Amino acid sequence: MLGERLLEELNEQVKFEYESAHYYLALAAYFKAEDLEGFAHFFEVQAEEERFHGQKFFNFIDEMGERVVLKGLGDPENDFDSIVDAISFALDHEKFITKRIYKLMDIAREESNYPAISLLQWFVDEQVEEEASMDALLKKVERIGENGTGIYMLDNELAQRTFTPPAGE
Repeated sequence: MLGERLLEELNEQVKFEYESAHYYLALAAYFKAEDLEGFAHFFEVQAEEERFHGQKFFNFIDEMGERVVLKGLGDPENDFDSIVDAISFALDHEKFITKRIYKLMDIAREESNYPAISLLQWFVDEQVEEEASMDALLKKVERIGENGTGIYMLDNELAQRTFTPPAGE
């Protein structure tokens, strides 16, 4: 059983996770338009991972015997000034999601909801990885610049990204 406040915030998080996927698909579309297929692929895989996160929250709410209430998604940003601008947007979004996860953890602790705390610890760890990944990508682009061989090589590297859900998930 989940407290009313925690349930409301978990349902809101389902929305934010699927909205994240929506945002990352918009980034993929931007990169496709810029003929950067590897960057596009990176964000398509990121969208897949975010849908997995959304389903993880969805399943948890259901397993706790509660009702999942889906909410509308916001319009994603579709236009960016540069590669750096687009990746900075993604990093800022991950930081926003991290704050959301911390808020959920605070509520779960206040309610002594140990199943939620266990779930959310997984997400706390995941967000460390998410922010580090976006930050590293941003630093690479800033270091090599947005034109030339370096971007071509990074685009090829990003095209190799895959997503495999954790075992048992």
